Amino acid sequence: MRLIHALVPILVVAQASMSACVTKNDALTPQVEPVYDTTTGKLRLLQYDSNGDGKIDTWSYMNGSQVVRIEVDRDGDGRVDQWQYYEGSQKVQKVGFSMRGDGKEDAWSYLGSDGTIARVEFSPRRDGKVSRIEHYENGALTRAEEDTDGDDRIDKWETYRESRLLVVAYDTTHRGSPDRRIVYDADANGRVEVDLKGTGHFVSSYLP
Repeated sequence: MRLIHALVPILVVAQASMSACVTKNDALTPQVEPVYDTTTGKLRLLQYDSNGDGKIDTWSYMNGSQVVRIEVDRDGDGRVDQWQYYEGSQKVQKVGFSMRGDGKEDAWSYLGSDGTIARVEFSPRRDGKVSRIEHYENGALTRAEEDTDGDDRIDKWETYRESRLLVVAYDTTHRGSPDRRIVYDADANGRVEVDLKGTGHFVSSYLP
């Protein structure tokens, strides 16, 4: 499983003017539709037609002037496939995705201080548990860890250089550290190494 490297730019719906209009079919159509809480009068939702096709595809959930969450239907199929969560400081906390494109959130990307992706978490079983985490530096995948059998313990580790896989290690004995690994050369040829005693010292092996 690999990250979709191109993120859709973070939307600025919450900063759009509620009175903004666009010309469509020789008529003025509201670009942003505000929804207010009927009890408090506080703004709670901004609905937005981002491509002007007459269909709402972006929902910005608000707490007055503060953005809480933005949901986006990027492909126009009527199902949300991107979720943007905001901190109190109005910085993006994380961006959620539906990897299967079916409206169910199962992956989340986190931005670093430089605004690029720093970490991506995956829940392929969609059980509320993150079972794979990928780490990025300057836009390149550097390492990943994964719980492959669903026992809530990491049993697979991957190491990358410039997004090229160098080493993948496995814990086949459930001891909490790798006992086997595959080391790849520049031509993607791999050799198997083992650490049966758990000392952290791997030696070449022809074991399967």
